[in-house]
Amino acid sequence: MGAEFDLADEDASAIFSAPRIRSRLAQGASPVAAFRETLKWGRERLYTLFHEGTAADALVHARAHLVDEVLRTAWQKFLPELTDGLALVAVGGYGRSELLPHSDIDILLLHSGEALEQHRKALEQMTAFAWDIGLEVGQSVRTVQECVDEAAKDITVMTNLLEARMLTGDAALYQQMQQALTPEHVWPVKAFFEAKKAEQAARYRKYDDTGYKLEPNVKESPGGLRDIHTIGWVAKRHFNAQTLAELREHGFLNKQESDELFAGQDFLWRVRFALHMITNRREDRLLFDHQIKVAALFGYEDNDKNRAVEQFMQLYYRTIKSLSCLNDMLLQLFDEAILHPDAGEPEVLNARFQVRNQTIEARDDDVFRKQPWALLEIFRLLQEHPKIAGIRAQTLRMIMRDGRLIDDAVRNDVRARAIFIDMFREGRGLTRNLRRMNRYGVLGRYLPSFGKIVGLMQYDLFHTLTVDEHVLYVLRNARRFAMGRFQHELPFANEVFTRIAKPELLYLGAFWHDMAKGRGGDHSTLGAEEAEQFCLDHGLSHADAAVVAWLVENHLVMSLTAQKQDVQDPNVVASFARKVGDRDRLDYLLLLTCADIRGTNPALWNSWRESLLKDLYSSTARALERGLDDPVVPEERVAETCARALKLLTERGTDTQAAAQVWQRFDRDYFLRHSPEELAWHLPAIVSAKEADLPLVLVETLSDRGTTVFVYTRDRDHLFGLSAGVLARLGLNILDARLHTTNDGFVLDSYAVMESDNSPIQPGIRFEEIRNALRKVLSDPEMSTVEVNRRVSQRLRHFNTPTHIHFSQDEARRRTVMELVAADQPGLLSMVGRVFQKRGILLDAAKIGTIGERAEDVFYITDRMHRPIRDERVLDDLREVLTRTLDRTDAA
Repeated sequence: MGAEFDLADEDASAIFSAPRIRSRLAQGASPVAAFRETLKWGRERLYTLFHEGTAADALVHARAHLVDEVLRTAWQKFLPELTDGLALVAVGGYGRSELLPHSDIDILLLHSGEALEQHRKALEQMTAFAWDIGLEVGQSVRTVQECVDEAAKDITVMTNLLEARMLTGDAALYQQMQQALTPEHVWPVKAFFEAKKAEQAARYRKYDDTGYKLEPNVKESPGGLRDIHTIGWVAKRHFNAQTLAELREHGFLNKQESDELFAGQDFLWRVRFALHMITNRREDRLLFDHQIKVAALFGYEDNDKNRAVEQFMQLYYRTIKSLSCLNDMLLQLFDEAILHPDAGEPEVLNARFQVRNQTIEARDDDVFRKQPWALLEIFRLLQEHPKIAGIRAQTLRMIMRDGRLIDDAVRNDVRARAIFIDMFREGRGLTRNLRRMNRYGVLGRYLPSFGKIVGLMQYDLFHTLTVDEHVLYVLRNARRFAMGRFQHELPFANEVFTRIAKPELLYLGAFWHDMAKGRGGDHSTLGAEEAEQFCLDHGLSHADAAVVAWLVENHLVMSLTAQKQDVQDPNVVASFARKVGDRDRLDYLLLLTCADIRGTNPALWNSWRESLLKDLYSSTARALERGLDDPVVPEERVAETCARALKLLTERGTDTQAAAQVWQRFDRDYFLRHSPEELAWHLPAIVSAKEADLPLVLVETLSDRGTTVFVYTRDRDHLFGLSAGVLARLGLNILDARLHTTNDGFVLDSYAVMESDNSPIQPGIRFEEIRNALRKVLSDPEMSTVEVNRRVSQRLRHFNTPTHIHFSQDEARRRTVMELVAADQPGLLSMVGRVFQKRGILLDAAKIGTIGERAEDVFYITDRMHRPIRDERVLDDLREVLTRTLDRTDAA
């Protein structure tokens, strides 16, 4: 090809000038080679310009200009004479002259009918040529009337044609189409605006009404580029505006807002450009695979508090938050101008605010400048008057303009403090209006602690939302306990909620629980200190402030106890009860724990976790009622469990005479770790089982505990590893394992299991599949390992979770506790079991927890003589072998 152009001191428009492009297209061994090489050259030049920091708008326009010249030159090659009745038209994003490296190239071949037939062969050759040179063109072929008909039926077609731009051909035909598509003929402005609002609402619902998920779509998620497109489409239909910049001329944007809009668009374009460049394809999703690479391209580096990717993503989330505000304001302006030009007489609320057409507005343009605390009052009024639909556009503009006036003087103003704390006491509408305050920047200004977590993300698969969104989701979950229409979600929690005296303390605990994240140190401790001071500053009593601070400091304690310790152990319950102290705090903590787990990652909440929390709550409540000086002793718990199991058996018409004979073979832990319902389920099967029936495998869904797999058979080596391998191969997650060996050499192993996506296991064929698979493997004395597909999912591969193992001693139960943190991977438990078996280690019980990309499991182990393992050399050797096994690079 011809000489390379020097990029020094040249901008994108000079590099991609029409003469230069045409010159390159005229060179080469063949037209196909010349065109392909030109497109390749253009892509490389754009990548170089990106790395040099060229503005994104220059890049997207340069790419569009390159494609323009390629298509025009191709048109001239196959249709060399000026052709009446044919026009080549760019539509969609290409019509806006906005193309990323791998964006769709949408064109319309507009024809008069006769011309299409006359030149069909040449047009087909041109289309084939476009594909040969690597230009993936999306082409529609229509007459003017067909354009009108299709546009009338489909708002998407209308929108695509709204962006039409003439490339070459019959200009008169193009003008005829433009005239036929004006609001007077199809899609009047009002109908178009209503359709676009509905379309945006539907798109938001697709993304759960939040752009703050951890793998956002840069184009389609709320706050993304599509929101900017929506504004542009409405402006074009309403004003016949050709660019967003014209909104300033019509008074719909001031300079600051215009600068903010274009800066946000440029940022999102650069992110999307980087995604196309990294993946070498059209990619609009900021997947975990790509986030680290994009952060590096943007120049971010890890620091002591936050990783580079977290810093970059915080900028991303704050940018889309700003764009969402502008989208709200502009669509509200359009609503007022298009749908409600005559808003009618206002209804006065107070000296500062009034309602007009179901929207609240300031009565004075300077209200926030004169009384900055009114920036909080407007949201309190929205909470008091739920029928008010929103905020009028001019008042939104004032909020965004005057939010900076919230300073320490406002934060210390008794009026502002009274308004804010009253929102929590009111309860109704709290979450909705705190979301509004966050969206429009008021919440983060009033509470600088909240401002620090806005857009903050944690680069893992456990936390599915940014910290600020998570906090508000947890608060939403806490509020739902107060609402009868959500009682079906968690009936037990709703019942507990009716007993708490001051719901606002729960709401404040939810609001503050993660406020200190991202600062280094223990966020629970730091947050508790700040929460207590906040409560005192806002007029709460010392006793109430202490409850909120305690909740914040201990918001993880109940979930960690339930998921990592044996909640059937009276000693565990007694220790937890001492930490809680009284029934009131237990009630608050249960509700906050349920709200937090469900607001962290929806996949975490299941019937098994709910049952663990309910068991811990009930046992702790009983312990508190008895008094901490009179704890339940294990023997008492065993006697009560057996009595209740016998009652169940009797009610079911089962002969209970064999119970005492069978149960005397089992140790105390069996009765402590299983519910009466489980004992009543096991007993008849064990009594009737003959040697030929072993291994006995039962699968059942018991009450609200999810599905349990129970294995009764003679003890053998590697039983846990084999069982875990079979269950993993079946695509099941093990949530909990309780393993017992009787004095006469039988095992009683129970596994709580769910499907790999954490959905419940459906009975019937699936239960039979589990039974048959386990029986087949466990009955084969030659079977020593179960191979599990160890291919790690694409989503997990880019997370680096080194294996970490910590040992401690459970003196009361005479066993060693091994806490394992490792990268989640298929067959992990089977591998752990195999290591145990080779080193003569017995597994007594296991608590299994997969937290996103991390496995956080607890194993209770002994040596072959059922003694705790105290020799540090043995423990160090076990740690080294497990680490080497689980961190093997070939596991990926």
